[in-house]
Amino acid sequence: MSTEQNTYLLLSRGKWDPAAEKADIEAAIDKFYTWYEANITAGRFKPGSRLTMDAALVTRDGIRTDGPFAEGKEVIGGYWIIVAESLAAASALVAESPVLAHGICYEIRPLESERGSAYRLTNETPVE
Repeated sequence: MSTEQNTYLLLSRGKWDPAAEKADIEAAIDKFYTWYEANITAGRFKPGSRLTMDAALVTRDGIRTDGPFAEGKEVIGGYWIIVAESLAAASALVAESPVLAHGICYEIRPLESERGSAYRLTNETPVE
């Protein structure tokens, strides 16, 4: 019996703990990449990427490149794709990340395959 797999966007958020030693953070980063690559090999992750510090904000009013655009706790440092049977399973997998102990946190969002619509409740629907 096969289990249905879903895809989830994993967003790395936050900043490193300023009280942590750089060597400890670097060791956690090395462990992260070992953990991450093992999960890619096992089919639990798809490749993602770190994000650079450059950014642009595009709105109906134009294009801004003079950030910052988010508070420190909202900064997105990278993104990855998880393959799991549920949000709970994806969360349990990400809870094993070696960098959590050093101030980074994660947001996990299910990827929606359905096309957007103004007639359906979505993330973009205004609050009444």
